Amino acid sequence: MTIKLFKERIFAVLFLFFIASFVTVQANSPKREFRGAWIQCVNGQFQGMSTKTMQANLTHQLDELEKDGVNAIIFQVRAECDALYPSKIEPWSRFLTGVQGQAPSPYWDPLQWMIDQCHRRGMELHAWINPYRAKTKSTHQLSNSHIAVTDPTSVFEYDGQYIMNPGLPRNREYIYKVVEDIVSRYDIDGFHIDDYFYPYPAAGVKIPDEKEFRAYSNGIKDVNDWRRYNVNVFIKELGEHIHSLKPWVKFGVSPFGIYRNKRNDPNGSETFGLQNYDELYADVLLWVNNGWVDYCVPQLYWEIGNKAADYLTLIKWWNKYCSNRPLYIGESVDRTVKFADPQNPNTNQMGRKFMLHNQLSNIQGTVLWYSKAVVDDMGNYGTMLRNHYWKKPALQPLMPFIDNTTPKQPKKLKPVWTSDGLILFWEKPKGTGWKNEATKYVVYRFAKGERIDLNNSNAIEAITSSPMYKLPYVKGQDKYTYVVTALNRMANESKGTKKKIKL
Repeated sequence: MTIKLFKERIFAVLFLFFIASFVTVQANSPKREFRGAWIQCVNGQFQGMSTKTMQANLTHQLDELEKDGVNAIIFQVRAECDALYPSKIEPWSRFLTGVQGQAPSPYWDPLQWMIDQCHRRGMELHAWINPYRAKTKSTHQLSNSHIAVTDPTSVFEYDGQYIMNPGLPRNREYIYKVVEDIVSRYDIDGFHIDDYFYPYPAAGVKIPDEKEFRAYSNGIKDVNDWRRYNVNVFIKELGEHIHSLKPWVKFGVSPFGIYRNKRNDPNGSETFGLQNYDELYADVLLWVNNGWVDYCVPQLYWEIGNKAADYLTLIKWWNKYCSNRPLYIGESVDRTVKFADPQNPNTNQMGRKFMLHNQLSNIQGTVLWYSKAVVDDMGNYGTMLRNHYWKKPALQPLMPFIDNTTPKQPKKLKPVWTSDGLILFWEKPKGTGWKNEATKYVVYRFAKGERIDLNNSNAIEAITSSPMYKLPYVKGQDKYTYVVTALNRMANESKGTKKKIKL
């Protein structure tokens, strides 16, 4: 066999393997899947932008993410005890205007604007805050209304940052007040916190909380157990505060990707990195197993084959141990496209990771770090989403522990010619209360002779908040059956209403 022929056969085998992998992912594309993207402010991507420029930037991101199949945006609105929304409690963020405490001009409310834009596109909006961080290293001037200025004893300095001391009970109450303000005033779908609890450890720097440990130990003798206790109380009570105001608002957390290493815990992962439990004092499995959070998004930002924190090891670990609440995986777009698939060096790791998501039974979604990397189509990531992996829309995962009530089905489906083409209209079903009211609709399409199966995700044409859908009319010769169902706030689905239409 010649070298040229050998290479051609190897290439053919690799190509067929890729196609088989792709077909497997496509054939098993789930009907329900959380497809999120983080939009952060703390990296300064909006700092100094005019209102018009920032709105144009966000509009572009949302338009592209919608095409890519994203159905939820996690939007950072509080990076350092500040606000990307009008607040009577905390100052405007410098990550918005460049100066902490300075309102945007022309004036606008970024959080409300994002809610409107996301809902218009059928996306959920989850408001994301950093609960304890009060000042980042790069912030040098605080507003007179900032908590570190009005109550300096509420924070401690750590490695150039200010941290709201988790050992002070009054700090929990302060954060609850901020959260209640957001939840009560805004029609958000979820409330999200990330991995910043106690600060990430800096070499040789101690956490200065000896005084608080002596005053508030509650009989706990070990300072590490006491720190975990403080965070546990906060997580439990925060979820209770959110649900007491609006039961349908989903409370989610995105912890660091390693819970514990096996050398510290027999049930830990075969990894060698920083640990949630030991260094950040975040007992994530306790929160999940007790139902204190509604979803969990571990940040698995490593690549398959990483020596200290192998992605394959970690995704299997979280799938095994974190199944009591919906589990979504935090993905780094950058590292996914940067590294080659160990089993197919001619491709990056995107396909392999999507196969793992599909194969592991407890994984119900993905959150992408970060939105702009997807929008910029880094390594063709966005192109692959919109053309293959997330080509068809997906409903949100069910959360029966919050609600399992189904709304009534839509009524009176009717195609009507308008100046904008042939539009399928329907009537919103009657329903009172958040459990019974229809908030979105799913539009399915089936060809003539095709079995009507609402579990067939490939039949989904759209998920929309409007009681109408523009039909792809061609010549009026092909017959299709359209089925429309209603969803309530928790994505519980009604029965379908059918209409045969020639297109």
